[in-house]
Amino acid sequence: MNQRVPPTDLELAALISSRICHDIINPVGAIVNGLEILDEDDDAQAKSYAMNVIRNVTEQASARLEFARFAFGAAGSAGSMIDLNTAEKISRGFVKITQGKHKLNWRGAPGLVGKDKVKLLLNLIASAVTALPRGGEIDVGIGGTFEKPNYLIRCSGTGARPPQYLTDFVAGNQLPLDAITIQAYYTWRIAPTAEMRLEILKDGSDILLVAKSIA
Repeated sequence: MNQRVPPTDLELAALISSRICHDIINPVGAIVNGLEILDEDDDAQAKSYAMNVIRNVTEQASARLEFARFAFGAAGSAGSMIDLNTAEKISRGFVKITQGKHKLNWRGAPGLVGKDKVKLLLNLIASAVTALPRGGEIDVGIGGTFEKPNYLIRCSGTGARPPQYLTDFVAGNQLPLDAITIQAYYTWRIAPTAEMRLEILKDGSDILLVAKSIA
């Protein structure tokens, strides 16, 4: 796809659907495999292993779907507000499925914030995970007011790097869209809708993802 022409609404919806399917296909497949073991294997140890796998991957799939519901979906009627406590809970569930590679620190008062601003925050946290391929700490700082919040997400860890695709879009580079790049593209696209401006900065070995209200 030539990114000099923005995708249509239908194309964008299809790509986001592909991303969600991409994220949950492996855990769902693992659940199916685990159920097959339960049906076909009478060994108690094998059944115990299968149940542990099913529990773990079910938690992963649930966390990914809950995250997608708020990060991409409507999650309420147009113009709705979302509690930052909900955003924190969803973010912790999403970071938890990285199997201990990442730790989330959250600094910000609870309160209601516009839906698009919360979508942007959640997508920035997803980008922060990709900025730490070897794991590390994601420090989420929320300042400003509930009407005009500012976000500062610090990514600290060995091998921290600017999130590849989001950095490209913020810099104005044109990339083909697919199930891998669509999350970064959506993050970039939703920022002006949320009336916020994105920056990706370096602070020593740390990576900073910054979103500032502009209205």
